[in-house]
Amino acid sequence: MKTIESLRQPDFEAIAPMRAADEIEAQIRDLIAKGQLRPGDKLPPERDLAQRFNVSRNTLREALRALEQAKLIELRKGAHGGAFVLHGDAGTVANSMRDLYRLGAITPQQLTDARIWLSKVIVEVACEMATTDDLLRLQANVDATIAADARGDFDERARLNREFHLVLASITRNPIIESAMRGVMGILADFIQQIGPSDNAFIIPSRRRLLKHLNARDTLAATAEMKKSLVRLHDQYLAQWTARQAQTSDARR
Repeated sequence: MKTIESLRQPDFEAIAPMRAADEIEAQIRDLIAKGQLRPGDKLPPERDLAQRFNVSRNTLREALRALEQAKLIELRKGAHGGAFVLHGDAGTVANSMRDLYRLGAITPQQLTDARIWLSKVIVEVACEMATTDDLLRLQANVDATIAADARGDFDERARLNREFHLVLASITRNPIIESAMRGVMGILADFIQQIGPSDNAFIIPSRRRLLKHLNARDTLAATAEMKKSLVRLHDQYLAQWTARQAQTSDARR
């Protein structure tokens, strides 16, 4: 008769040597998806795993490193070390999106469109779900942004402006939406660094109007205010981007 522990034992299977590291990675991903490997679980020792998969330890290590880079496991050293299954990390999605942007797979125009579309959904949900504490957090962010602007601290103002959208996304209580917005804002941070600072004096008044609409639960007015502000902002960003690209092209010639 099987014990509870034996029932929880992951069903590792020996595999063919062709593309072995990829197959090991896929099998462990599948076991995590099925719940046979759970956050905090420790995988068997390398020697044991290599024997079960019928591969060399170097091949096994290649697969484990890939899983570590994907933030699915953590490789710890020392007497109590080994490979441990991690809890989900929403930052992984954001980092992947930033990598895509840096590799040229996401254009500034696509960034603009995604941010406007996603923000519309977030504002609609926020109008329905925002608590008093949520609205106070948004107000605190706006107050801090005003203070940073008064000091002429562009970097802090830019960080707080991005944080406003992350706080707004957190009101949805949906990790998919939060991860998507974190990814978009991560790309935006890279984009702004490329084009340089700009004067966006209209943002703070727009935020004040948005907070007023959120407090009133006026979905139509809130989404209209957000879209108007973002379209204006991104038109400005894209104009700066186009000018910078032209300068770079002239310099190369």
